Amino acid sequence: MSNESDLLDQFMFRSLLARRVTVRFVALRRLWARTLVLSIFALCSSSAAAADDSFFKGKTIRIVVGFSPGGGYDVYARVIARHMGKFIPGNPAIIVENMAGAASLISANHVYKVAKPDGLTIGHFIGGLFLQQALGRHGVEFDARKFEHLGVPVQDTYSIGLTRASGVSSFDQWLNAKTPLKIGGTAPGSSTDDVPHVLQAALGLPLQLVSGYKGTADIRIAAESGEVAGFCTGWESFKSTWRKSLDSGDAFIALQAVPKPHAELLKVPLAINYAKTDEAKKLIKVGAHDPGTLARPFVLPPGTPKDRVLTLRKAFAETMNAPEFLADAKKGNLDINPLTGEEVARTVENLFKIEAPIAAKLRQILLPKV
Repeated sequence: MSNESDLLDQFMFRSLLARRVTVRFVALRRLWARTLVLSIFALCSSSAAAADDSFFKGKTIRIVVGFSPGGGYDVYARVIARHMGKFIPGNPAIIVENMAGAASLISANHVYKVAKPDGLTIGHFIGGLFLQQALGRHGVEFDARKFEHLGVPVQDTYSIGLTRASGVSSFDQWLNAKTPLKIGGTAPGSSTDDVPHVLQAALGLPLQLVSGYKGTADIRIAAESGEVAGFCTGWESFKSTWRKSLDSGDAFIALQAVPKPHAELLKVPLAINYAKTDEAKKLIKVGAHDPGTLARPFVLPPGTPKDRVLTLRKAFAETMNAPEFLADAKKGNLDINPLTGEEVARTVENLFKIEAPIAAKLRQILLPKV
């Protein structure tokens, strides 16, 4: 009986030992496999970085601007183009091409549908088109959520500038005027058109929108000739491109469509303070305040290789903090208040979550009749 018990103990001991050996072997095999995978990943990452360097070297990147030369979008794009290449591996050249039309909708559709997704085409158009897509505008052939967002250089302070020749010297005088002021615009989707329409609906602002100009540079010429009384765009553009008239007093900023006044416009009234109903306040917030955050997006076509997206996002962010770039922007009276590509992507997603009654009202106000 004792021998049988000893044999049983020996058998159990050997079985336990064998099990421990097997467990250790499996653990070692898993550790080896994990190490191999990490090594391969590191090798691939290194190869991708090297490939990235060689890809951009000797190449030319195009920034396709959706407006005519001389306007705010064109000016921002050209300043960025002068500096961003220094932060891209291979130091490619960067040029600006203008593709004006339909408040930059033509260029946005082009970047989304036609441009090759290789990292060599960057789109820069009005971010108000993202809201137009969320509202269901006809003619939008892109999905804002599928662009690869690089970031925005500044969050716009939407404002309305008027000429002194218009006969109006204050916003209160305009609000109580019996005759509508003619305001220049480009097309639906642009702040030149959308913000005045929202303010007209929310505040009863007496205005007549004259749309169809190719860009704010063209509207500025029309305002100075007396063809229109003024126009709406970001203060960031006004102070750069209409500086001479503002300094001379021939033009002035009548109103801001932002939650808080810009530090340089503390005495200029806020549109939201004139809203008398909750609906009016919501219309101004969703139709004017929020789009200002996304007003100047820089994007890549969907399907651009992820490594190149990351490379260009990093280069864009580094450009926004570069002393030489900031000095150049200051020289041109350009504000820099950037958002990263990741922040822009999250904000775009929120545009598709507008509460139904406000979305329905904005469709009536903003979407062109077809």
